[in-house]
Amino acid sequence: MTGKKSPWGSGGGNDASPSGTGSSGDAPETTPPPAPPGTEGPRNPWLPPQSGTGPKDAGRRGPNIEDIFRNRKGGGNGGGGGGRGPNMPRLPQRPDGKSWAPVAIGLVVLAWLGTSMVHLIAPQEKGVVTTFGSYSRTLDNGTAVTLPWPIQSVKVEDVTSIRRESIPEGDGEKLMLTADQNLVDLTYLVRWNIKDLKLYMFQLADPDQTVREVAEAAMRQSIAEVNLNDVMGSGRAQIELNVRERMQRVLDAYRSGVVIQGVDIKKTDPPAKVVDAFKEVLAAQQDAQSEINRAQAWAQQLTARAGGEATAFDKVYEQYKLAPEVTRRRMYYETMERVLSQTDKVILESPNTQAYLPLPEMKRTQKPQEGGQ
Repeated sequence: MTGKKSPWGSGGGNDASPSGTGSSGDAPETTPPPAPPGTEGPRNPWLPPQSGTGPKDAGRRGPNIEDIFRNRKGGGNGGGGGGRGPNMPRLPQRPDGKSWAPVAIGLVVLAWLGTSMVHLIAPQEKGVVTTFGSYSRTLDNGTAVTLPWPIQSVKVEDVTSIRRESIPEGDGEKLMLTADQNLVDLTYLVRWNIKDLKLYMFQLADPDQTVREVAEAAMRQSIAEVNLNDVMGSGRAQIELNVRERMQRVLDAYRSGVVIQGVDIKKTDPPAKVVDAFKEVLAAQQDAQSEINRAQAWAQQLTARAGGEATAFDKVYEQYKLAPEVTRRRMYYETMERVLSQTDKVILESPNTQAYLPLPEMKRTQKPQEGGQ
């Protein structure tokens, strides 16, 4: 079609003549200059605007990850700064122009070595050194040096101070059965410390809980061997000694590294539900004990009196052996005097008189006569 503009544009030099005229010799037609390569159609919003028309701008492509980081650092488009972002602060430099970063890293390394290699052990403490988790040696008090972590590590424990375990904890109730089938609410304290730190740390999974469980088992066994009166009375000291010995035997068999210093029973009460009945029983027992004490006192008085009378009889018998007739008569008189002093009859030994005078009857007969007169 001569004289018409090609609908495909003038993309190549074969479609238009150099003189700009058609092949039929029509009037010349003005042709607009070709657009720069890469500007046809809508612009990609994700690309930065193109400023040149050189060969490097001819091919348009999508951004990749390297372009994104290069643009953020400011070094992809010719921006200076040594790969540093515009908002990142610059580290101070030494007087000779070098960076302080190596010095800071060296100080951090020295601090790490100092804290992980040098250890101060207090007088009441000991430390256990482990190499990659395995036991290596035990450190006494003072200053010790080990390899840095994570090659070697040190765990320090107080081995001198007395540790206390109160059973049960808080206001709980711990009921135990005595030998006479009675229940008692018991509260006690266990005092212990560490004897061998290596065994304490590596032999048992939870040494503190083991001490509590062994203490409860030993206490229940000791309480089951005695009566209620012994638990609540004078048998506490023996129970505490038995519990301590039993605990130490079991813990030594476990190789726990623990030594029991003592067991103290703090409270022995009846169960809360039977406190009133238990008080009544105690009151009855106290009354019974009071009666027993009173009877024993009376028996002691009778025994003392009988002993005194026996002593007096022995003395009279000694005099009787010296003078039997005199002593016999004297005893007769004393006995008659003691007996007749309590009666109102008078006995006369005479053949011409009545054997006795009925004084009460005479008094009764005399009273009516005096009244008649």
